Amino acid sequence: MLLEPDTENEVAYELCQLLGRAILPVHTAGDPGTAFFLDHPGGGFLLTADVVAAQARWLGLRPSVTEPTGTAGESLTLTDLPARWVRDARLGVAVLPAAALHGFAAGQGWRWRVQPVPAAVAVRADDLAGFGAGPVTAIVLALGVGVDGARPLEVAVERAVRDGDSLRIAAALPAGYVGAPVFGVRPDADGEIGLRCLGVVLPGDGAPGDGHPVATLDRVLAALPAT
Repeated sequence: MLLEPDTENEVAYELCQLLGRAILPVHTAGDPGTAFFLDHPGGGFLLTADVVAAQARWLGLRPSVTEPTGTAGESLTLTDLPARWVRDARLGVAVLPAAALHGFAAGQGWRWRVQPVPAAVAVRADDLAGFGAGPVTAIVLALGVGVDGARPLEVAVERAVRDGDSLRIAAALPAGYVGAPVFGVRPDADGEIGLRCLGVVLPGDGAPGDGHPVATLDRVLAALPAT
């Protein structure tokens, strides 16, 4: 669904309020990325793009996502965790079981204070089919990269288009956005607008103007490992 500009801004603002603490900065040996917590009946996960996980070194711990204040420090080295990324090169995504993250935090005397993306808002195959061939509003919630290396919370309002049976964001995104969640809206049977998490931002193909493919969340959920 393609929203009016004012409505896009309203949805983007609400996303920051509702899910701003779902996302974490990922520091890597190469280009930085974003990861986000996903709640799921089978167990929670931290989800990102495979290319980000392949080079990930540590997670940035934003002050708003841990408690008590000042206990967790500024980062979490991934080699300290008892679990590793489960990578799926075919889909282009990777997941880290949230249980490992919560267990590590408990052992260090702090807790996560996050807002996971609920699986209930994951896009379904019929949602994608209903988008048709025209562009739809795609709102990316990510941690960008400041000139000083800071990772501020940012929102990019773009357009997504069908690419065969997949989705593609039709614009290049700033540094740090790969691995971030993409959101859209879809009217329900009563005409009410419902939020959908469309999927995960994947790296662009390198050609100018090609934008970014999206690993749609319906396929990601179907391929999640058992916890």
